[in-house]
Amino acid sequence: MIDHNRLEEITRIVVDCGYHLHRDLGPGLLETAYEVLLTGLLQKRGLHVRRQVAVPIKYDGVVVDNAFRIDLLVEDMLPLELKSTERVSPIHAKQLLTYLRLMNLPLGLLMNFGQGTMKEGLKRVVNDYDGDFRQR
Repeated sequence: MIDHNRLEEITRIVVDCGYHLHRDLGPGLLETAYEVLLTGLLQKRGLHVRRQVAVPIKYDGVVVDNAFRIDLLVEDMLPLELKSTERVSPIHAKQLLTYLRLMNLPLGLLMNFGQGTMKEGLKRVVNDYDGDFRQR
């Protein structure tokens, strides 16, 4: 069970670190660079972070071991989808929502470091579905 107060606290730390990273380095780096740098900042703040987390899906008796990869998974409860582009496509938020549903997680962040400010590039994606797609 997710502690929603803890999740919001983690989310605030992630947004703060993303803001400082964007403010200090600006847009234009590759997504991988932001991924490595953000990981370091979050770890310095005491958070457990895993990069490029492969997540399996089980559907109708078939298992896909490497169905998708989450850029960053913070404290095993907050997935981050990182981008470094001028514009985020609506499909990116839908992709993150699918991750949330498959993992039974309530919240994820889409962070686009390619925007002029982090505020422009930040989107909270909320999963309001409480079922479990993984074990269908």
